[in-house]
Amino acid sequence: MTSAVHEQRQALGLRLRELRRDAGLTGRALAKLANWPESKISKLEYGRQTPTEDDLRTWCDYTQSGDQLPDLIATLRNIESAYMEWRRALGLGTRRKQKALSWIEHGTSQLRTYQPVVIPGLLQTPGYIEEVLGQMIRFYGIPNDLDEGVSARVERQRILRQGNRRFSFVIAEQALRTTVGDDSVMAGQLEHLLAAMSLPRLVIGVVPERFALDGPAINGFVMYDNRLVSVETVSAELSINQPREIALYGKLFAQLSDQAAYGEPARRLITAELEKRH
Repeated sequence: MTSAVHEQRQALGLRLRELRRDAGLTGRALAKLANWPESKISKLEYGRQTPTEDDLRTWCDYTQSGDQLPDLIATLRNIESAYMEWRRALGLGTRRKQKALSWIEHGTSQLRTYQPVVIPGLLQTPGYIEEVLGQMIRFYGIPNDLDEGVSARVERQRILRQGNRRFSFVIAEQALRTTVGDDSVMAGQLEHLLAAMSLPRLVIGVVPERFALDGPAINGFVMYDNRLVSVETVSAELSINQPREIALYGKLFAQLSDQAAYGEPARRLITAELEKRH
C-alpha cells in the first residue's frame, strides 16, 4: 500500500479521535456504546484499520457529529479508490477497464509511461493485446470478454493520432525480449513499434539491458500530467495523487529517460530482436 494511502488513513483516524474527544468520550466509553472491542477504537484512530461506512455512521451517532458523516464517507471512498484489487477492478471484464482508461487518457495533455517487461498497452498490436488480456482473464479468473476487451484497447489507441497530446514511452530492452504469444505475434509487435516511432508528438525510448540503476527498483507506471500516477502490481492497481509522490515518479521517469536510447539507436535495439523472431 502506498504511503499516500497510509497517510490518508491516519488523517481520517485523527479526525475520528478529535470527534470523540470533542464529545467528551474516552475510547473505552465509545467502545462500550458501540459494542466494539476497545482495541478497535485505537486501530481506527491511529490508521491501523480502515473503517467501514457503517463504522463511521456508528461513530457519528455516539459522538453527536452527524453533520460530519458526508465528509468522512467521502474521505473513506477516496482512500478505497487509491488501492484497487485486480479482481475488483476487472470484476465486470476487461472492456470496462479499457473504457475507464480511455476516459482518463482523454483528459490528459502529457502521458508518460514506463514498462519494464511488456509493451505499453497504447502501442500493442491486436494479436499482442489478445495474449495479454487472455492471460489476465485466466490468471485472475474474471469474466471472459476477450473480444470486447481487445476491441476496446484498440479503440483507445486512436488517441495517439488525435489532438495535441504528447506521449513519452520508455520501455526496458527486456520488454522487447519477453515472449507474449509466439514469435509471429512478437514479430508483428516489434514491426508495429518501429512504425509507431514515426508518429508526431510521440517519443519512444528503449533502456538498454545493461544500464546503471540510479534509483529504486520499480514496477511499470503511467503518469497522467502531474495529477495522477497509476502503478500496477500483481495484486492491485495503485492510484497515486499526492503531489510529493507524483514528483518522485517524475524524477524517476526523467532518470529512466536519460538512460534510454532514442531514434536510430533505439531502432537498432528493436530491429536486432525482430531479426531473431523471423
